[in-house]
Amino acid sequence: GSGLTVRPGFQKLVAAVCAGTIGAMFCIEASRLARNGRDWHHLVDLCALAGTLVIDPDGIYDPRLVNDRLLLGLKGTMSEYELSLLRQRGIAARDSKARRGELRFTLPPGYCWSEAGLIEVDPDDRVSGAIRSVFAKFRELGSARQVFLWARQSAILLPVVQRNLSAYKIHWKAPAYHGVVQILKSPIYAGAYAFGRTTDRTTVADGRARKTGGHHRPMAEWSVLLRDHHEGYISWRDFEENQRLLQENAHMKKRAAR
Repeated sequence: GSGLTVRPGFQKLVAAVCAGTIGAMFCIEASRLARNGRDWHHLVDLCALAGTLVIDPDGIYDPRLVNDRLLLGLKGTMSEYELSLLRQRGIAARDSKARRGELRFTLPPGYCWSEAGLIEVDPDDRVSGAIRSVFAKFRELGSARQVFLWARQSAILLPVVQRNLSAYKIHWKAPAYHGVVQILKSPIYAGAYAFGRTTDRTTVADGRARKTGGHHRPMAEWSVLLRDHHEGYISWRDFEENQRLLQENAHMKKRAAR
């Protein structure tokens, strides 16, 4: 209900108020509807026009009355502030844990979390061997696409992690190009703990904010980068050389520069 996502239930409620088919709107708590100030004040305006009452366990409010309208506005403002405060505290706690290298997230294939909260190489030799073969072939061929074609022609299966922290599962699938690139671009394989490699972007569409995620950030803008954090498949120098080579190979892509 932050306003950055579609709220079909809230829109259905607004439509019912505008249609004039309801006389009262019951809430467990009026401020629970006010997770976004814009939506809340718009709803209160519509209730005043349609003569719809707002009822919660604290009382009955008529938006047509100035005092009730003021009280509903204060409830909405306090609720929006409460949501923002909780979000800021949660983000601050998450970032503090990440700076210590203790924040757990889904690891790429080839690594797993130990009981002590440390990142360790997957004890399955088949998994670790497949990851090492990708790096070895890239050093030999010098191209992610050539590594992908080699794996396809050789009918080699690569491990893929199911994205679920509660159940760490490895699935073996035919190699995909983006999967090979993700392995080559992940700093975790170089023994580094990295967090905040992607960011969210907010745009305005149809008068509303829309948030999209997964936008990559330059290495200098990563939130956390702790080198020599755990055992790596390659050294940090090899990782930087791989990134330089991948950038050189991207000269045919749009907006790329050699």
